[in-house]
Amino acid sequence: MSRLQVVSGKGGTGKTTVAAALALALATEGKRALLVEVEGRQGIAQLFETEALPYEERKIAVAPGGGEVYALAIDAERALLDYLQMFYKLGGAGRALKKLGAIDFATTIAPGLRDVLLTGKACEAVRRRDKQNRYAYDYVVMDAPPTGRITRFLNVNDEVAGLARFGPIHNQAQAVMRVLKSSETAVHLVTLLEEMPVQETADGIAELHAAELPVGNVIVNMVRPHLLDEDALRTAAGERRAAVAKALSQAGLGGARRGGLAERLVDPLLEQAAEHAERVELEREQRAVLARLDLATYELPLLGEGMDLAGLYRLAKELRTRIAPGGTT
Repeated sequence: MSRLQVVSGKGGTGKTTVAAALALALATEGKRALLVEVEGRQGIAQLFETEALPYEERKIAVAPGGGEVYALAIDAERALLDYLQMFYKLGGAGRALKKLGAIDFATTIAPGLRDVLLTGKACEAVRRRDKQNRYAYDYVVMDAPPTGRITRFLNVNDEVAGLARFGPIHNQAQAVMRVLKSSETAVHLVTLLEEMPVQETADGIAELHAAELPVGNVIVNMVRPHLLDEDALRTAAGERRAAVAKALSQAGLGGARRGGLAERLVDPLLEQAAEHAERVELEREQRAVLARLDLATYELPLLGEGMDLAGLYRLAKELRTRIAPGGTT
């Protein structure tokens, strides 16, 4: 299984939640996973109910079986300071440049450089080894930018082409791309069973393929349960007032007489059932669209009680049975 797991998705699909749950799932049974945030939103800290993440790798959770999840919020300015120290030995001078605003200026006017720094930090964690020559982390999970920006963000080689054709920056970009375009990486896209997220997912997959970036799985998040079977759906789509009123009466909800409680409940219930039937049909259509993408697709349930730490562990358990090692794939 790929050691760098990149998670993207249209805004509002819950990609940060899925990335966090995936890190927990991968860390099961004694593994170590690093969860990386690159957008500066501190969404990971909120999910794990901890204080804001600093620019350092910090343990934030213990997975089932004793595994550990570490997290890192990558800051482009701090990453550039690391870069200047690593390649040019400008530790003190780099800090002086930061005070003068030069670091912020550089990362703002050169977005390609910013992407190299952010992706480079994650790829460094993938390649890093300890004193026993073991990988420091078994898996690195990146909570990446949304689908509309993911290909450009990951394709840093093209971004840097206009900045440097040789030298340390060029070499760094090439090293990053060797990881991102290899079997070590998989880019997963999170979607909902709605038309716009599904279409953006299809477009994103096409762009990733065109850039020769490795596409992983499609993860359908927040899937609501079907409350009615096929017969009930057909009933909801038709005119079955009398039958529904009779069923309500038999259930003890008032007599079936005109104007009774059962009679008054018929219209609201039929309306809700019809809405449910319409949603089921729309979801069926979107599943068909996803099936045509010819990628493994996995569904995660909508947690009716909302997302908290317990819910995150529940989603991690769902993912372990699907795409994590030892699951069904």
